[in-house]
Amino acid sequence: MHDQMDGERERRLSTRQAAELLGVKPATVYAYVSRGQLTSRRDPVGRGSTFDAAEVEALARRSRREAAAPAGGELAVRTALTLIEPDRYWFRGVDAVELASRYCYEEVAEWLWTGTLPRGVRLTAPAQALAAARRAVAALPEHSGPVDRLRVATVAAAVADPLRFDLSAEAVLGSARCLIPTLVGALPLLGPEPEGDEGPGGAPLAARLWPRLTAQEPDPAALDALDLALALLIDHDLAASTLAVRVAASARANPYAAVSAGLGVLEGPLHGAAGRLAHRTLAEALERGGAAPVVADHLRAGRRVPGLGHRLYEGEDPRATALFARLETMPAAGPALAAAREVVATAAARRVGLHANVDLALAVLTVSCGMSAEAGETVFAVARTAGWMAHALEEYQEHPLRMRPIGHYQGPPPPQPLP
Repeated sequence: MHDQMDGERERRLSTRQAAELLGVKPATVYAYVSRGQLTSRRDPVGRGSTFDAAEVEALARRSRREAAAPAGGELAVRTALTLIEPDRYWFRGVDAVELASRYCYEEVAEWLWTGTLPRGVRLTAPAQALAAARRAVAALPEHSGPVDRLRVATVAAAVADPLRFDLSAEAVLGSARCLIPTLVGALPLLGPEPEGDEGPGGAPLAARLWPRLTAQEPDPAALDALDLALALLIDHDLAASTLAVRVAASARANPYAAVSAGLGVLEGPLHGAAGRLAHRTLAEALERGGAAPVVADHLRAGRRVPGLGHRLYEGEDPRATALFARLETMPAAGPALAAAREVVATAAARRVGLHANVDLALAVLTVSCGMSAEAGETVFAVARTAGWMAHALEEYQEHPLRMRPIGHYQGPPPPQPLP
């Protein structure tokens, strides 16, 4: 017992020792305490405070990493989740396309959240949260869009979760595993729900999402393509919606609120609407018997052709390449695949280096399976929720409120007369 107590004392640091380890003044150590970055305990022997050595060392490591961040005003966020290179991308150091091709969406989500790959994992919606989300979504006007429904379902699920303010990793993981199937289950049905919809060993998430995207009966190849699309879209580094999630998590908003922030950004026309525009372009090309007049109309109006180009990749978006390859196994996707290739060829005839992105590949899936133009937006939002949760998990381990850029004031110089 005495040895255990001695070991505990050895792991406590005085204020002076903590300040030396952190490279700050003693007064700054107490400032860390007041901001919740350190916890202190009164020294039963002396008159000062003591600090947990492991906690101080962790804070020192974070401070050193932040000091090494790029200068020049560029916002850089440390992450161990996704790395994007000119022709491929990686999830926790593993080729993301290969991972998504071999594992289902739920398994890839677990890899992103925990760094483990449990086979056959299923995500289950709590009955109370699912009932609340369905009631909230049912109350919306009929013309509501997919992001409208998902945002309302997220708020309803949050209110039904009394533990949502617990930001421990275990609690946030629990929220992630419950929220995603709740969002899917809250969407209105267009076709028959699969048997064994919920619970361990039940239908995979792609099978549960399918009847909420189309009234067509799914075949194995189509479900496989939908699952691949979900897995490929889980995360893509710091897209605008993901950055919004991290800002919310930095302010210690609960994970449901962080996801709501991402959905809010996704509703913007420059982020979430890309899949919808690509779907309509592809559908019009099929209707008009060729891509040339459709591409010409976009260029004549001064618009970029939807589904083409990505600022992070020099060649074709690797997500598009993988999804196109999977869609080739679907006989029903043949006409839409041909139209997509014609869109690329027509637009690239005069502009070198213009390649297909994942929105065009996703449009092939949605057009081929009788889905609406908004279906791609739904797939994207559901898929990306897992990535948002992974980023929230990371951000909760960082300094709170660290994402506070400095505004460059360009207004009239003070003092100005009172209006």
